[in-house]
Amino acid sequence: MILKRTFCGFASLLCIFLTAQDRNTKFAILDAELTKISSLGLLRGYGVTIVNKDSTLFAKGYGFSDVEGKSPYSVNSIQNIGSVSKTLIGLALMKAQELGKLNLNDPINHHLNFDVTNPHHPESPILIRHLATHTGTILDTDLYDEQSYYVLNANDLKLPVMKSIGEDLKTLETKVSLETYLENFLSSEGSWFKKKNFLKVKPGSTYEYTNVGAALAAYVLEQATGVPYDEFTKIHILEPLKMNATGWSFDAIDKSKHTKLYTDEGEVIPHYSLVTYPDGGLLTDLDNFGLYLQELMKGYLGEGTLLTASSYKELFTQQLPVKEVPKDANRYNDEFNTGIFMGFSPVGWIGHTGSDPGVSTFMFFDPETGLGQIVMMNTSLSGDSINQQLIPIFKGLNKVLN
Repeated sequence: MILKRTFCGFASLLCIFLTAQDRNTKFAILDAELTKISSLGLLRGYGVTIVNKDSTLFAKGYGFSDVEGKSPYSVNSIQNIGSVSKTLIGLALMKAQELGKLNLNDPINHHLNFDVTNPHHPESPILIRHLATHTGTILDTDLYDEQSYYVLNANDLKLPVMKSIGEDLKTLETKVSLETYLENFLSSEGSWFKKKNFLKVKPGSTYEYTNVGAALAAYVLEQATGVPYDEFTKIHILEPLKMNATGWSFDAIDKSKHTKLYTDEGEVIPHYSLVTYPDGGLLTDLDNFGLYLQELMKGYLGEGTLLTASSYKELFTQQLPVKEVPKDANRYNDEFNTGIFMGFSPVGWIGHTGSDPGVSTFMFFDPETGLGQIVMMNTSLSGDSINQQLIPIFKGLNKVLN
């Protein structure tokens, strides 16, 4: 995938930057180059941060949070981070296991108030671990996009740009709850249930990335702990890390700091949210996001504050058997192998990527260098826009670094 390969080059170049002498001079050059690139106006706004486990080494926003209003994109500009949000499900599951509320090897139906069984293999239970490693045999299908997104203002449905999100969007008044969504999708009694919502192989045997399966994992946690997922993660992740600008809904953040989101053509995408918010709906800024990445890096080294060392070890243990690991190890791919909702790339980085309408995010750290990097963008990237927008950025970085 061009986008992922391009960001592989970007993150590699950043690491080269940091291993060179005179780091401050290198950062100054990087800053100047990123400023020049942002002046092209192709990416409306983006932010970059580089951290080690103890501190932020570099963090800055470029371009605009609001192009028309000329508001700059800064380290405090808030946006959703897409599927990077799934990594919090992993931490939350490990915390719930520490608390004795569940075990990753529990069948999910031990905790659910409706039955979820692969209809092709009713004899094989789906385990929590299967959901956490994308081996639960659940498929998103077209239903995911059709039913998950909803707009905060019903009048926005009249805007042509909303078709870039979906043809049949919901509103605050018509959206269903996470429980109803999952039951409709996955229960044989559900109104959206179809056998094709599941792979034809046994649970645990095949890797298939799934947003619905991730949302189900968060719902299983809710049922096992008796605590709503957003509250559980606030108590056990966000508050301990002092991620005060972060939340799962617009009511939980300072809406005045939320960046506008843009299509690749520059149209403003009105505010939207997700029924399946655990799989991609975390709202945060570059400053808070960096604190989160630092904790993950500490956890990898057995120095984390949120979980025990043994829980972090399990979180970061690659779960896929060799036969299930993708063979194309030459391209950048955070789905090369997986821990507990934690991606491993072929080049050894650990983290996750995320995308939604108007959103692109990349969070990775390199265990060898001890450095992590985050890139957040408020602009959709697709088709020719990848070549038109991103490749010039990285050509510019190559000129500086080579």
